[in-house]
Amino acid sequence: MAPGRRSQRRGPSVLLVGAVAVIVITAGTFLGFTKDIPFTRGFEIQAVFESANSIRPNSPVRIAGVNVGKVKRVEAEEGTDAAVVTLQIDEQGLPIHKDATLKIRPRIFLEGNFFVDLRPGTPTSPALGDGDTIMVTQTATPVQLDEVLTSLQQDTREDLKDVIGALGDALNKKPTAAEDAGVDPSTRGETAAESLNDAADDGAPALRSTAQVSDALLGQAPDEDMQRLLRGTARATEGLARNESQLQDLVSNFNTTMAALASESDNLSLSIRRLAPTLETADEALDSLNAAFPATRAFAREILPGVRETPATIAASFPWIAQTRSLVSDAELGGLTRQLSPATRDLARVTDAALGFLPQATLASRCASEVLLPTGDVVIRDEFTTGVENYKEFFYALVGLAGEGQNFDGNGQYVRFQTGGGAQKIQLGDANEEKQFGSAAVPPQGTRPKFPGTRPPYRPDATCYKNARPNLNGPAGARAASDRVVPLKTAPPAPAAPGAPGAPVAPGAPVARKPEPTK
Repeated sequence: MAPGRRSQRRGPSVLLVGAVAVIVITAGTFLGFTKDIPFTRGFEIQAVFESANSIRPNSPVRIAGVNVGKVKRVEAEEGTDAAVVTLQIDEQGLPIHKDATLKIRPRIFLEGNFFVDLRPGTPTSPALGDGDTIMVTQTATPVQLDEVLTSLQQDTREDLKDVIGALGDALNKKPTAAEDAGVDPSTRGETAAESLNDAADDGAPALRSTAQVSDALLGQAPDEDMQRLLRGTARATEGLARNESQLQDLVSNFNTTMAALASESDNLSLSIRRLAPTLETADEALDSLNAAFPATRAFAREILPGVRETPATIAASFPWIAQTRSLVSDAELGGLTRQLSPATRDLARVTDAALGFLPQATLASRCASEVLLPTGDVVIRDEFTTGVENYKEFFYALVGLAGEGQNFDGNGQYVRFQTGGGAQKIQLGDANEEKQFGSAAVPPQGTRPKFPGTRPPYRPDATCYKNARPNLNGPAGARAASDRVVPLKTAPPAPAAPGAPGAPVAPGAPVARKPEPTK
């Protein structure tokens, strides 16, 4: 039993403990040097730089000064002098868009340590995926101090001095009389520097206009428009690079064009002088055009539904056009038109004649509407008044005449009046006219309207509607004295009762109209 108890008390084997220790030491060493957890890899992208001699692995990657990753690897691009830098980006630095830009910047001036300054791009641009590459056109490297110093060698410095000296002479040299002959009078006798100073006075409005143009060139979405412009420029540059011979021809042709322009320098100077008033006129025209744009845009929006319906309208009009062609053919309207030609000529003559008739008809219409009809609406206030307009009394008389004319014979209706048989003899006319006599049952009260003694003049040259309306209740419409009455030599009649026929009537008293007997 003793050996069995010794086997139960035995601890871990020495081999197992050694293996665990080796694994722990190996894992600690790996984590200490790589500072990365195995089988896990962050989001990585690649960027192509012209030169990456100033960047090292583990250099930080920053967005707006905040570390969001590090440089994993720096490799040379095969067949070029460029370098491919692999960047590992943390979760807080995502997403990164296709229009992102990267620049290698120094941490402290002259320190020698650099970092990658990352601008993740605009949200409207597509996002990059893991392992995608940013092209060299979207990266930049810093300018080293030695590059600045080596660019100014002795020959370069001498050339720069010559350029600065020649520029000073050009700005300060007084022009000759021959040089002043073809320039604007306002700049004659001035040096180039003085002319530039004069031009500075006009610089403010010119710069304001340039700023407006530049702002307009940015478009309504500056970021998107600029990206499209850069992408288009890149494609154009790539196309030029692929077609070197055509580019050479373009440069040669451009040189020829510039030479032709130089030969027309006088005309160009005249054109430039006339450019200012032309621009002022164009500015006014553009202001007017800009004011017309809102109405034009509103019209365009309103006309869109009609434009959308235009194809369907045109398609629906084809059957109508076919029917119209048949209708206007010689068998239909074409023959009818020829038959109507004589009537059309007569109608044209009627139209020409109507040109003289219509003014006369207008005068007659105005005479009726402004004189005759208003006069017919007047109520005549006399002893026989009915209280209605006089034109209605006319129609009342026609109705009464129709009632009295119920008798008829072979000639039509007739009215029989009893015109004589009274004791009062009436004489009409004077010595110069044929006298007429008659008899009445009662003495007449007078005549209405009063005869003025002479016949009114007939004036065909006077315009009817310009005449004053007649006053039917005025002095001209008063009752005149009765004509001469010659009593017959008969016994005087017995006095009549008041109100009876033949009774005396007080002056001014209304007299009832005596109906005349009819048969």
